[in-house]
Amino acid sequence: MKVTIVGSGRAGQSFAIALGAAGHDVTLLHHDELRRVDGEVVLLTVPDDSLAEVAGALAPDASRVVVHAAGSRTLEVLAPHPRVASLHPLAALSSPERGAARLRGATYCVAGDPVAAELVHSLQGRVITLEDSRRTLYHATATVAANHLVALMGQVERLANEAGLELEDFLALAGQALADVASDGPARALTGPASRGDVETIDAHLAAMPEAERPAYVALAAAAFELAERRRSTLSA
Repeated sequence: MKVTIVGSGRAGQSFAIALGAAGHDVTLLHHDELRRVDGEVVLLTVPDDSLAEVAGALAPDASRVVVHAAGSRTLEVLAPHPRVASLHPLAALSSPERGAARLRGATYCVAGDPVAAELVHSLQGRVITLEDSRRTLYHATATVAANHLVALMGQVERLANEAGLELEDFLALAGQALADVASDGPARALTGPASRGDVETIDAHLAAMPEAERPAYVALAAAAFELAERRRSTLSA
């Protein structure tokens, strides 16, 4: 399949490598090179807020499918075009090479023209579908699962440095916790002071850490208490 990718950031480069390796004829363009667009499929990997503008600048053509890779947008953003689709990978595309490897076999939220599912299958990916009304919540969930997790590890790094240690000293612990979530679910995987109801320990933690770090800790401790309560309710049912 001849695929033109518009958007040469990490996502665009990741898709270019992955789709090329899967046997597609791929051209990667910057968003201001629309005059060079050609082929059966145009995949837009520009920032979500730029999608409508870029799609509107592309001349409609019934012979091709315009596809976007934005998790937060429905097909309405591609309204000028007669054939449209979307495919959003649940994968962290942190670099082109790493992203390309993760796109192969990933889970994709797909909508619209069947060509999107064909592209996913060519990458040996898994297809899921959603109602438009749930798409923003889906994307919010993906943001929490990846971006917020990374931000949380940023806090771990800062607190570790305050204690005279390094982020690396805590990565194995974080990996063990995620592995337990994968095998047992969040409620059963929860350990630590909130799971035991150790309020004094949590108060001591707050007193020991910089003031700027406390709001995030308080918010997540509250979530941990709620999770622990849910576990107790389930076990007593």
